[in-house]
Amino acid sequence: MSKRRILVTSALPYANGEIHLGHLLEYIQTDIWVRFQKMMGNECHYVCADDAHGTPIMLKADEMGITPEELIGAVSERHQADFADFSINFSQYHSTHSDENREISSEIYNRLNKAGYIKTRTISQAFDPEKQMFLPDRFIKGTCPKCSADDQYGDNCEACGATYSTTELINAKSVVSGATPIEKDSEHYFFDLPQFEQALKDWTNAGHLQDEVSNKLAEWFEQGLKQWDISRDKPYFGFQIPGTEDKYFYVWLDAPIGYFASFKKFCDGNNVNFDDFCGKNSDAEMYHFIGKDIIYFHALFWPAMLMGSDFRTPTAIFAHGFLTVNGKKMSKSRGTFIQARTYLDNLNPEYLRYYYAYKLTAKIDDIDLNLEDFKQRVNSDLVGKVVNIASRCASFIYKKYDKTLSASVIERDLYNEFVTTGDQIAMHYEARNFNQAMRLIMSLADKANQYIDEKKPWQMSKVPGSEQEVHEVTSFAINLFRVLMTYLKPVLPEMAKQAELFLNIDELVWSEVRSPLINHQINKFKPLMTRIEDEQIAKVVESSKQSVGTEKEISKKEENNMIQIDDFAKIDLRVAKIVKAQSVEGADKLLQLTLDIGEDSTRNVFAGIKAHYNPEDLEGRLTVMVANLEPRKMRFGLSEGMVLAAGDGESLHILSPDSGAKPGMKIS
Repeated sequence: MSKRRILVTSALPYANGEIHLGHLLEYIQTDIWVRFQKMMGNECHYVCADDAHGTPIMLKADEMGITPEELIGAVSERHQADFADFSINFSQYHSTHSDENREISSEIYNRLNKAGYIKTRTISQAFDPEKQMFLPDRFIKGTCPKCSADDQYGDNCEACGATYSTTELINAKSVVSGATPIEKDSEHYFFDLPQFEQALKDWTNAGHLQDEVSNKLAEWFEQGLKQWDISRDKPYFGFQIPGTEDKYFYVWLDAPIGYFASFKKFCDGNNVNFDDFCGKNSDAEMYHFIGKDIIYFHALFWPAMLMGSDFRTPTAIFAHGFLTVNGKKMSKSRGTFIQARTYLDNLNPEYLRYYYAYKLTAKIDDIDLNLEDFKQRVNSDLVGKVVNIASRCASFIYKKYDKTLSASVIERDLYNEFVTTGDQIAMHYEARNFNQAMRLIMSLADKANQYIDEKKPWQMSKVPGSEQEVHEVTSFAINLFRVLMTYLKPVLPEMAKQAELFLNIDELVWSEVRSPLINHQINKFKPLMTRIEDEQIAKVVESSKQSVGTEKEISKKEENNMIQIDDFAKIDLRVAKIVKAQSVEGADKLLQLTLDIGEDSTRNVFAGIKAHYNPEDLEGRLTVMVANLEPRKMRFGLSEGMVLAAGDGESLHILSPDSGAKPGMKIS
């Protein structure tokens, strides 16, 4: 049988937040499948990248006083550290903000444009007059026109489920500045998706998708495909559209192309031919693992883009469901919105890899992480069954038989059953029915433990003349353990490495389980995995609560913006004299103020008031500042407070105390 050549991807995590357990469901699922393919001897490359473009990243960087490049660089480091600690083994991890992605995105766009698949037309959009930027729907909030629920997004209401245009939203406000959006015209670029309707119908019904996904797409086809807006106006963090001066690719245009870009980076550094996997005539396999919430982009836009630009389309797209914890949506208030790093600080990552494998199927059903079941399942299966086999028998071999396994296999029929069951386990791995694979493996582990219980080598060893049988029984049990760990290796790579050290072998190889270890010297057994304790889980939950606050408190504050008198009492308002004011090089909106707050103390503050004041007009004036605000590091320096100002969206005025006030006076 010839070796398969496979390219595998996972959806790209967005580069403005941390990895959490919901994200990890997908990356663990993909990693297990890739590791299995490699154990089968296939050439399998697994690539991913940070999704690094878009308005949220641009605004978050601006808020932090750093460049978008600095933001995405720091986030990428944390993402990759989390993935590495969960043993997610990428061939290449890259960024969509890369030269490779810029080049391939431009190439695909130019091909689509040349073939007549790019159209332009003028559209009217919501525009923030204060920030001078067009607003995505998610950056507008107001009152739902259908049910009157407050604080709803510009495109849909989370309270009643209604969808609407931003112009219908009541009392609409920009999330960015608080200003009332206006309507403004702009020319936009569209990918003409309807031209691919028949080709997409054929492709989506040709076995590339799960049945549930194909059925959902059929509903979308009935509604009719629409042209897809692929452009955004400046300011925008992304790639400029070729041939334009102020238009940028919408983040979802270059995000999936990031799969190709990451693989191109890998190919260039590893002497692999990119076209053999991604070219139109490729005979390799290409699979995308994604969440069910992004099916539309991957099963319609992406294959149509590839068809129109003469690249190959995916062999299949594998969608999975969402993660719930304890039967409910992940919750900040309950401490079940758990970040990867919080988990890693308290628990073995392979516990989670196994539990996800035990729950995952090829369907797109949601997966529940029940924390009590999680503890019981890991303790019972991995510690109580698999590790128990080796721990019960290893000391006999090491102490009584010169560390060497027996020269024969005492129960050939049982051993053959373990070996032949491997074909079924492999079939389930291939089909992504990991839950069935785990159940088969654990049924074998049960049989191994039953065998040990029946033979009772600890009692047998007390009977004179039983040395050889004890040697054969315990050696046979170690061989059964070796088979089980081989089957579990895609799920538990770190535990497999420890098992390889114990067994004194180079690596556990699927095809070698048919040949048991005989006359083979092993090493001293060390515990491969310890039990999960209630205290460890409690720490994870408590840490998650502490890191994010409670949903009830957050919701209440968002609802009425009221604070308690104790909250206000914490604010230290002081009269300050502006000793010096100057422009900040590289900042369009900031002035750097040196403030005298009395007792020979000065503070350095950056204030976004440049558009409203000349620096020289401010020097010598008294104003009001928040003196106990935690210093904030910006790329221009350290800001040690905040100057208070009032504005109406068009003008801005710093607050000034009555005459007679002196620097350092506390305002109460």
